[in-house]
Amino acid sequence: MESQFRTRVKICCISSIGEAQLAIRFGADALGLVGRMPSGPGVVGDELAARIVRVTPPPIATFMLTSELSTEDILAHQQRVGANTIQLVDAVLPKTYAELHKALPTVKLVQVIHIIDERNIDEALKAVQDGADALLLDSGNPTLAVKELGGTGRV
Repeated sequence: MESQFRTRVKICCISSIGEAQLAIRFGADALGLVGRMPSGPGVVGDELAARIVRVTPPPIATFMLTSELSTEDILAHQQRVGANTIQLVDAVLPKTYAELHKALPTVKLVQVIHIIDERNIDEALKAVQDGADALLLDSGNPTLAVKELGGTGRV
């Protein structure tokens, strides 16, 4: 019996057009473009991220990783970059999903869930209920004094 699910591969921390082309050539389904973060590797400027988005052919997804929390700041970030997917690396207010869907009806919203303990199950279920299109499980720790929002290298 064939599964209805297919493994998809996102290569994150893309930092040049050449890296994007290489990732696509080797089968990436999505490219991760890391915006300003409180910590961690792979940050790329919005102007370069926008250039990478413009040269990425469909159906490759372009993920804009954002640490912005307000709808206005997330929208401004997306407008600068133009990615077709927003990866929210920090928790947002429940209303944010609806506001983003209304403003950007064709852009997918992926909520990162930083797995610390079993309480994250409720967080994940709530994010989907509130309007996240998908979840991405990560190993960051948003409770630290300097938030760790991914890119840890930890399993």
